[in-house]
Amino acid sequence: MKYSVVIPTVGRASLDALLDVLENGPGPEPLEVVVVDDSETRLGPAAARNTGWRTASGDWVAFVDDDVVLPRDWKTQLAADLEGLADDVAATQARIVVPLPHDRRPTDAERGTAGLADALWITADMAYRRSALAECGGFDERFPRAYREDAELALRVQDRGYRIVRGERVTTHPVKPATFFTSVQQQRGNADDALMRRLLGPGWRSRIGGRRGRLRVHALTTAAGVGAVLCGLTGRRRAGAVLAAVWAGLTGWFAWARIAPGPRDVREVAEMVVTSAAIPPVACWHRVRGEWRHRRVARVPQEGGEVPVPQGGRPRSGGVGEPQAVPPNGQRSGEVGDRLAAGLSDRRTADLDDRQATDLDDRQATHPGDRQATHPGDRQATNLGDRQATDLGDRRDVQPDRLPADELRPRRAGR
Repeated sequence: MKYSVVIPTVGRASLDALLDVLENGPGPEPLEVVVVDDSETRLGPAAARNTGWRTASGDWVAFVDDDVVLPRDWKTQLAADLEGLADDVAATQARIVVPLPHDRRPTDAERGTAGLADALWITADMAYRRSALAECGGFDERFPRAYREDAELALRVQDRGYRIVRGERVTTHPVKPATFFTSVQQQRGNADDALMRRLLGPGWRSRIGGRRGRLRVHALTTAAGVGAVLCGLTGRRRAGAVLAAVWAGLTGWFAWARIAPGPRDVREVAEMVVTSAAIPPVACWHRVRGEWRHRRVARVPQEGGEVPVPQGGRPRSGGVGEPQAVPPNGQRSGEVGDRLAAGLSDRRTADLDDRQATDLDDRQATHPGDRQATHPGDRQATNLGDRQATDLGDRRDVQPDRLPADELRPRRAGR
């Protein structure tokens, strides 16, 4: 059993502790640890993980987020989970623990992170067979955030007849830092829900074990608020008063549903009241934006036929194979950051530097069939001091009717 570890990172301080466990903890050593730095490019974890697993050489690829806390014997636990798995098992998921405060009720943000403990197929700690990733084409890079991209891949894998099991290893996911408006910013995920609906049909939420969302109520709340304003501007006071009452009632109900299970301190109540008024229109806006952006996306067939390839691969007759090799395009060498490349023997660093930073919300999405990938056979070695770095070449993302996106230049460093 040979495995590699892939860590997409945006430069969090917690990365150092994670790498220390992988270097110094007991258990079978990975063939390599691939750290993909997305701190400047902001292409998202789907693109970073695709870069990582295509660089890795292990039979299994363990994806680990840079903000989790691994137990000291994580490598031993992972090896036990991988040992003796049947051939039809494509992945094994860790058991996620989210520590919550014991002296008070959890806040809205803390409860949101706690939901990861019961979520299916999250890649905070998830090991996939590399062959299954290659067959399915990897993560769909049209998902720009750490949201839905892991569930969509898991469904594609299972639609090909594979199973995904839950292992015995335990990984801690600390509560994510949150600001006053974090819950409003998270409404961008509604655009990703639109993509899920396009790919998987209207029943997609039940397939991932999710609960029905609040979008319909948010739409009603938004419509009542807009209607109240318009009636006020046109002098229809009675109708405006009725619509304002509907808006206030729905907003108050939403706010209380978030306040009741929380600590109910002044700051939390103020945050819930303000953001509960802002969330409905913002959620509706992002959903409309997502529906428009992904309006031409075709639904993925669940059985038989040629499955559309997520970004990073090309379709082949009868299914999805590994990305086809193309000559490198404008290869350049550069230095791999010292903090990512130093201190861990036999690890490879896939660096996404030298690219123009791209905002997650506004970045150019790529159609699955229009990506060029570079096969490891086309690598060119360049000396990085005491390490040999291998350039995997440039991949170019092209969105139909859009300008070419930035070039992705993964590099790996070895001993």
